[in-house]
Amino acid sequence: MAQTRYDQRVRVFVEVRGGPDDWQEAEDRFDRHGWPVRAHHPAGQGPLGDAVTPDPGTRVYEIEVRLFGIAKGCDQGAAERVRKAARAARLEAYVLRAEPLHRDRETRSRWRVIDARRRRRALRSPWRRHVASWALARGSYDADGLVTGPAGQALRLARAGHGAHASAVAVRPLDGMWKDARRRWPEEEGERRAFLAVAWALVAPVALVCAVHTGPAGRWFWGAGAAVGVAGAARAGRRLFPDGRAVGTVVVLAVSGFFTAGGLGLAGSDGWTPSDAFTTLLVVGVLSGLWLLVRQWTWGEWVTWAVPLVVTLLVSTFLAAGSVLHALYADALDLSSSDLDVPPVWQFLAALKLLSVLAYVLLVPAWWGVARHRHHFYATPGERTNVILHALVFVVILTFTGGFALDSAGRAAQRTKAAAARGEEPPPYFGVEPSWTCVRTTTAPARIPGEGPALDPDRPYLLINVADGTAVLWDQVTGEPLKLPASKAWLLPAEPGGGGCG
Repeated sequence: MAQTRYDQRVRVFVEVRGGPDDWQEAEDRFDRHGWPVRAHHPAGQGPLGDAVTPDPGTRVYEIEVRLFGIAKGCDQGAAERVRKAARAARLEAYVLRAEPLHRDRETRSRWRVIDARRRRRALRSPWRRHVASWALARGSYDADGLVTGPAGQALRLARAGHGAHASAVAVRPLDGMWKDARRRWPEEEGERRAFLAVAWALVAPVALVCAVHTGPAGRWFWGAGAAVGVAGAARAGRRLFPDGRAVGTVVVLAVSGFFTAGGLGLAGSDGWTPSDAFTTLLVVGVLSGLWLLVRQWTWGEWVTWAVPLVVTLLVSTFLAAGSVLHALYADALDLSSSDLDVPPVWQFLAALKLLSVLAYVLLVPAWWGVARHRHHFYATPGERTNVILHALVFVVILTFTGGFALDSAGRAAQRTKAAAARGEEPPPYFGVEPSWTCVRTTTAPARIPGEGPALDPDRPYLLINVADGTAVLWDQVTGEPLKLPASKAWLLPAEPGGGGCG
C-alpha cells in the first residue's frame, strides 16, 4: 500500500542482483512500501554511468523513498529503511546513493479575476470613485476565476485565452504575499517553528521557579538556565514569522513573561513548585513524543500499540466512575466508597491525577517517537511489530498505575488517622474534607442504631462525610469509624485539638 502521508522525499539508487526474479521481487517490495520506482537501468548505464561496474545480472533502480521526520539525516534514514526492506525480503540489494529531494518553499499569492470594464466605469463616476477601493475589496467586480502566482504572472494567467478581449480582465489580490518577493515556508514548517517558540518560552519560567526554591549555589545554575531560555525564546521569535523579526521576538518574549508571572505567583495565583514545573514539562514532552510516534503508525501499529493504551484508558475511566482513589482511601479507613459520596467533579479530578501518572510510563514510547522523528531508529512501513512487547507495556502501565493508586490512597488515609489521633485538622483528599464536629442526639445515644463504637456526646468526632442519610464519623479514641443516622443527630462544628463538647 502506498504511503500517502510523508515529510521527506529521498532519491535512492539501489543495486539489485540476482536476475529477473529478484528484480521483480524488489519492485514488489518497493511498491508495497510506497516507494515509487522512477527508473531502472542495467549496471553501468543510467544516471550513475560507469561509476557502477557493468554486470548483465545486476540492475540499478532509482526509487523515491518517502518517510516521516526532519530533513536532517533523512538520507541516512531512507538508506537504512531500504536496507532493512531488502534484508527482510532476502534480496541481494545495496544502496549506492541517497540524496534528499528538497521541496520548493515558495507559497504563492492568490488573486481573484475581476471585470476590468465594470471597474473602469465605476472610476468615471465622481461619487462612486470614493468607494471604488472598498467595493473592489468587497468583491463587487469579481468574475469567475482564481489564479495564483506573482502579480505579472497572475495577470497573464487571467487574460490567457481571452484574445482581443484580454484588457477586459484584471485581478485583485486575496492576500498580501504579492508584496513580499521572498519565498515563504509551507504550513508544516510554520507549525514546527511555533512549537519551538512555545517550548523555548517555557524554559525561562521553569528555570526561575527552580531558582526561587533552591539554595544560593543552585540559583546561579538555574539563573544561567533562565538566561539561556530568554536567548532561545528571542531566537525562536526571530524565526517565527517570515517577515517582522522584531514582532515575533516581542510575541514570544511576552508569552514567556506571561508564563513567568504565573509560575512565580505574580499574577495573583499560588505559583508553581519545582514539582509542578517538572510535571508540566514532562506531560508536554510526552504528549509531543507520542504525537511524533503515532503520526507515523500504520494500521498494524495502531492495533498493537493503541489498543493496549485505549484499554488502559477505558479501565481507568471505568474505575474512576466510582473513583478508584476514593475507593482505596475509603477501604484504608474501613469504609466503603458509598460512605464518601464525593461529587463527580472530584472523581474526575482524581481520575486525571491517576492518568497523569501514565506520563512516567509513556516516557519510553515518547522518547522512541522523538528518536524515530530524528532518524535515529528505522522502521519500514508495515514492518511487523512485537505483540509480546506491547502486551508487557500494557501490564507495566496497569501495574505502575495501580501501585501509584495504592500508595496515594494509603498515605492519605494514614495522614487522616495520624491527624485524628493528635487532634489536628486532617488534610483534604480529592473532595473529602474531614472536620471536627460535636454530635447532639435527639434521643438517648444507646437507643440510636448505628455501626461502630458507642457514641460519647461529650467529646468531638472527626466528620468524614454525610452520605445517603448517614453521618460517617471517625472515633479519635478507638481509631475506628462510627456511622449514625443523620436524622437522629445534630452536627455542630468543633475546634480541633481534642477539646470537649460539654
